[in-house]
Order: sequence, then C-alpha cells, then structure tokens
Amino acid sequence: MLFRDVLGQNHIKNFLTTTADKGRIPHAQLFVGPEGSGTLPMAIAYARYILCNNQNGENFNGNSACNLKFEHFSHPDLHFIYPITSTDDVKGDNVVSANFLTQWRAFISENPYAGLFDWYKKLEIPKKQGIISVKDASEIGKNLTLKAYEGGYKVMIIWMADKMNTAAANKLLKLLEEPPEKTVFILIAENTSDLLQTITSRCQMVDFLALPEEVIAEHLVEKYKLEANAAKKIAHQSEGNFNKALHLVHKDNDEQIFEQWFVTWVRAAFKAKGNASVISDLLQWSSLISKEGREVQKNFLFFCMQYFRQALLLNYQAKELVYLEPTFENFKLEKFAPFIHGGNIQEIYQEIEEAIYHIERNGNGNVILTDLSIKLTRLLHKKETL
Repeated sequence: MLFRDVLGQNHIKNFLTTTADKGRIPHAQLFVGPEGSGTLPMAIAYARYILCNNQNGENFNGNSACNLKFEHFSHPDLHFIYPITSTDDVKGDNVVSANFLTQWRAFISENPYAGLFDWYKKLEIPKKQGIISVKDASEIGKNLTLKAYEGGYKVMIIWMADKMNTAAANKLLKLLEEPPEKTVFILIAENTSDLLQTITSRCQMVDFLALPEEVIAEHLVEKYKLEANAAKKIAHQSEGNFNKALHLVHKDNDEQIFEQWFVTWVRAAFKAKGNASVISDLLQWSSLISKEGREVQKNFLFFCMQYFRQALLLNYQAKELVYLEPTFENFKLEKFAPFIHGGNIQEIYQEIEEAIYHIERNGNGNVILTDLSIKLTRLLHKKETL
C-alpha cells in the first residue's frame, strides 16, 4: 500500500510523512473516520513508511526488501488485531487474530476500504458479531515485547478498536501507559464513544473526513473505467464512503432487499395508525427482520436513516441532493416525502439510533424492532409545526 494509493486525505498524508521524516513518531495514534474514508489503507501505508525507512512522502525509496514484504502484508514487524469470533474451523482458546491471518490478508488485499460487515462475510459469520477479546490483548503484549526482526520499529494496527471488550481495553491501556521501546500503536475506529476515555487520551487523534465526491468519481473513471456521468452518480450515492461506491459498482450491496423491507415497513406503519387489527403486519415485519444477523439489522437501520434523509431533502426542494430512485412496487419518493419534515425527522433519527444502540448490545431484536415500529406509526402521522 503506497500513500498515492490512498484516496484523498492529503493533509493527513503530509502530516504523517513530515512528522516521520523529522523523527517525531508518536507511540500511539487513533485514526477516527467513517467507513470507506481510508483509515486502514492509511495506517498500512504509514506503517510501511516507518518500517521500511521510506522518505520524502512516498513508500518506494527506502529498504526495497522491506517494501516487497508489504506487497503481501507479510512484514514480520507489522502486526494486526481485528474483531473475530468462533467459526466452524476456529473455536475456543484458538479464537485469536493470528489464527485468522490468512483470511485477513486476503480481505485487505481485495479491498482495504471494506467495512466490518464485509469482514464478517469473509469469515462466513454474517449473523454473528466479533469482538477483540482479552486473549488478543495478551497476544499484543507478547508480540511487542519481542525484539523487532529487522531491528527497528514494531507496528501494531488495531482495526475497529471500539470492538474491544472491557478486559481487553484495560489490558491495552497498560501497554499504552508503558509502551515497549520503538513500538507504534495505530488504533482505528469509526467513532470514539465505545472506547475508554483513558485510551483515547493516550493517543494522538487523527480525524478522517468522508471522501469528496470528485475524488471517488475520478478514481472510478481511472481504475474501473466507468463513464464519467455514471461515476459521478455512484460517487454521489456513496456519500463519501468508497467501500459503498465499490459495492454499487459491482452491484453486490444489500440495498435492493433493504428497500423492500423499508417500503413494507412504512406502508404497514401508515395502515396501523388507529387500526389495531393491522398491527399484526408490523409484528410480522419485526419478527422477520429480527431473524437476520445483528450486523444486517444495523446496516438496514442505517439504510432507513438514509432513506428518511432523502425524503426530507425532496420535501424541502433540495432536489439536486436527492439520488435515491425507488424501484419497489410503485413506491414514489415524491408521495412519501411530505410525511418527513422538521416536525418528526429528529425524533425518527433518535429512535433509530437508540434501536441500533440496543441491537449492538445484544438486545432482543424482535422487541427492539417492534417498539421502533410502533413509534414510527405515531411519528409518520405527526404534523409539521410552523
């Protein structure tokens, strides 16, 4: 991974390479940014820059043998930790990141911008949630106390660090307080709310922004040979998330089934208002979605937030920002948009965010979604106050 392969974020590239050239490498950094913004590819490029003694802002003018090892992510002083759980092949005490290294290297080789749900699909566990456990935190300590193979730095990249359980976080905290010599920690998270404040306070924060549309569109034209208008449309739909853009290019995202679930949901919510006999449709819907994995449920609810936002924009005549083109059973965004307005959008968002929060914490999906559905019935009929 070369810095030039990382899309956008030029101010971060300049900051990382300049401080490294001057020998000012913090022992712990926290890369925070939304999915598809480039936190992981940037971390890998930065690790290569440090370990291979590269200079002048790029990753090909240092130790050539070292740079070659990075082509397959096999440098012995580069370590990764990531969320995992038991699979058919790996169980019990063997559930540590090192035993998933083959899948991990293939995963980041295919798409370093991929998200957590893509990783679970790679492991064939889409209905499970992974964690970073205390066993992996212990492995961090073991790996970093050993002497560097090439006598320089050791780099530990912890992807989705906010998935650490409490025991792992406390163990990592001790390492951050007394780090082994010439060790660099790079923690990656999409938000910091689930990280211990004591951990974030010991890291230098590096904030990533969603990618500009023009950066995504330009890369789609150059790398995937898309026609300019098609690339521009996909870039707009991706909302700064390059991983989402790739799913749209390859037509392998879940948005078609998500749209079907959404339309079924809002239609049932409209009918259920003041009609107790129709509430069974919402109960059936909640039961259906709750049978999906928690990551699918969360991704669907994020999709719903996106749909509500698009309806709001259309309602307030911001048509240039509307890209959704509903395809499900004569569902027209123009007819739905007037029901989403300033009088209910904030509450709708709050209720969905609360549902996501409880799903992440292993709440009963059927109960959570039923409660959300009943609230949506009220909110969709709420009048806008002037």
